[in-house]
Amino acid sequence: MTATPIGMGALTDTGTFATAPLPTQAAMPTVTAAPYTTGSFAIGALTDTGTFATAPLPTQAAMPTVTAAPYTTGSFAIGALTDTGSFAAPVGAGGVPESAYGGKAMKALAFARAQIGRPCVWGAMGPDSYDCSSLTQAAWKAAGVALPRGAAEQAHAGTPVAVTDIQVGDLVVFFDNASHVGLCTGNGMMIHAPGPGSSIREESIYGAGESAIHRVIRPA
Repeated sequence: MTATPIGMGALTDTGTFATAPLPTQAAMPTVTAAPYTTGSFAIGALTDTGTFATAPLPTQAAMPTVTAAPYTTGSFAIGALTDTGSFAAPVGAGGVPESAYGGKAMKALAFARAQIGRPCVWGAMGPDSYDCSSLTQAAWKAAGVALPRGAAEQAHAGTPVAVTDIQVGDLVVFFDNASHVGLCTGNGMMIHAPGPGSSIREESIYGAGESAIHRVIRPA
């Protein structure tokens, strides 16, 4: 079939449709990506030299050097205590160091303990038998301390101490007339000559009751 040209105003049919050209668009710019590099580049104050630079630590003030004095056993003073390489013994009643008194007391105790089992005889002064005061007198004589002969006199031959502060070697005087005496052995015990017909033995200082204890004397 042959198309017959017809006129339609400014439009001429040529038997085909002509497409309108597309508007021209600006070309997209070409961007070439730079290859990864470890070379130098600057970002602010940071310079890359291929490695990461660690920031320097802030400078700190050095700790003061303290030299400790070596331990010494030489002399030094702490209040009223002076160390001369050994510890001073505490002072006991009457101002006598306990170590000095204790040494004598142990000698007195050793003598008295050696007499256990010997007979008690009124007026006897040893060495085979004793009465109460001759036993304590002989015991302290062995320690180098002189005591008077009778129990009543021994009740004033030293420093009085409380029963709660009694120590080995102290004299335990009984009854208001101070007619009996024993030698403390510690832990509430004593060695004494109980009376005629008995033997020297060790027993409690409370055997006659606490009220029977007249006083406690620490020989000088």
